[in-house]
Amino acid sequence: MSNVREPAVAGLFYPDNPEELRGLLAGYLRDVAPDGPPPKALIVPHAGYPYSGPVAASAYTRLMSMRETVRRVVLLGPSHRVPLTGLATSSAGHFRTPLGDVPVDRAAVVEIEQLPQVRCLDEAHRQEHSLEVHLPFLQTLLADFTLVPLVAGNAPAAQVAEVLERLWGGAETLIVISSDLSHFHDYDTARLMDGRTSRAIEQLQWETIDFEDACGRVPISGLLEVARRRGMHVTRVDLRNSGDTAGPRNSVVGYGAYLVH
Repeated sequence: MSNVREPAVAGLFYPDNPEELRGLLAGYLRDVAPDGPPPKALIVPHAGYPYSGPVAASAYTRLMSMRETVRRVVLLGPSHRVPLTGLATSSAGHFRTPLGDVPVDRAAVVEIEQLPQVRCLDEAHRQEHSLEVHLPFLQTLLADFTLVPLVAGNAPAAQVAEVLERLWGGAETLIVISSDLSHFHDYDTARLMDGRTSRAIEQLQWETIDFEDACGRVPISGLLEVARRRGMHVTRVDLRNSGDTAGPRNSVVGYGAYLVH
């Protein structure tokens, strides 16, 4: 077995028991009716499942018709623990969850590591949850796929966009951007802030999104830059916060789910 990135937040952000995890995911996905054309990219939140799982599911359910089509997932999320400049790849051959191992597209990783803004930094991946929490959703909804895992630090939109263009591919490649929205405001303030951020995402106006608006501002900005160049559009499918799902309303975290076509 090649080098494996072990799960860091199984049992914390989501169940570490496979059957319990499958049942929880099935419940989230069952509550949302899939409709509309297959997306090229998703923007989805990355908190603990009781908080953001239902919101993420509202976008992930759109992958049901893509089960046999998608063969590679490019997954970008922000770094919460390790300060870095640019984007960090992993040396792992597989990323593990309670549902099994996801193989990494090593050829794609080697290719983008030729770009100056990309480097291998396993430490950025070791305890990072922003990528890991999406893998069980993807394992549930897709058949066989490989993964290109990228943790984003401080990087301009153009640099992220360059990486995404290298990996864009066709219908076989899905882009997933991991981001929560505002953090730790009261419920009404968060609704105002997240509404403004959501409109900016839907209008591809990444320049108006600040780091206090979305923790995944860097990967979002790169995706929206590519979408703007390619004449694509973004559809919001859900916008809630932890006060709507599983927490108190005096200090909430915002979650949005978006499809890019």
